[in-house]
Amino acid sequence: LIGRLMFELPEEMGLIAIAVQQTQGKGRSGNVWLSPMGCALSTLHLTIPLHSNLGQRIPFIQHLVSLAVVESVRSIPGYEDIELRVKWPNDIYYSDLMKLGGVLVNSTLIETTFHILIGFGFNVSNSNPTICINDLISKFNKEEGTKLKPLTADCLIARTVTVLERLIDIFQEKGPNGVLPHYYKYWVHSGKQVRLYSEEGPTAWIVGIDDYGFLQVHEEGKGVESVHPDGNSFDMLRNLIVPK
Repeated sequence: LIGRLMFELPEEMGLIAIAVQQTQGKGRSGNVWLSPMGCALSTLHLTIPLHSNLGQRIPFIQHLVSLAVVESVRSIPGYEDIELRVKWPNDIYYSDLMKLGGVLVNSTLIETTFHILIGFGFNVSNSNPTICINDLISKFNKEEGTKLKPLTADCLIARTVTVLERLIDIFQEKGPNGVLPHYYKYWVHSGKQVRLYSEEGPTAWIVGIDDYGFLQVHEEGKGVESVHPDGNSFDMLRNLIVPK
């Protein structure tokens, strides 16, 4: 639906499709997702000029969206310490323990404009099949003696889009350095040690993200190198980076 509409509307007009349930959701590498009631599910259309800071670094968009989802919760007064985090390149996590959302970005370049379709989904009030944001809020209330209210999917979709708009504006003005300090505040990888190529492969340490949004790792004796998201699978459970 949105793929057909996006070229028919004026560029300055926003376009988003929101689903209450999803039976044919797509993930990276051909993964298929079933999304029950209680998830925030949407596809957003954006246009980005090719000759702009973000247009020259399109892979960064998935990081900005992941950060916007986390910020949609953690920027609410009282909710700053809810353990919602980002995992490179496109996942939303509870601490570094469990995935509760993800982002998938498709881009089409027409003349000098990128048409970006951003699909993002995250668990808000559905405890199954993994965990949801309202579970984290309930857990926080029990541990801290607070009375934070549960959140709704429509509220968090609206907040995510609003935060994303602000992050894009900052990126266009200041480039990666305008948003990376904030991204690192919420990501799960700081100082993590990983193995390259296999479980017996050389040890490397995650350093950060380069100017184009690719993961940087430091292999002993070899210096820092960038790892491309589309050519590598980062297995959080085994701390392993594997070229496909």
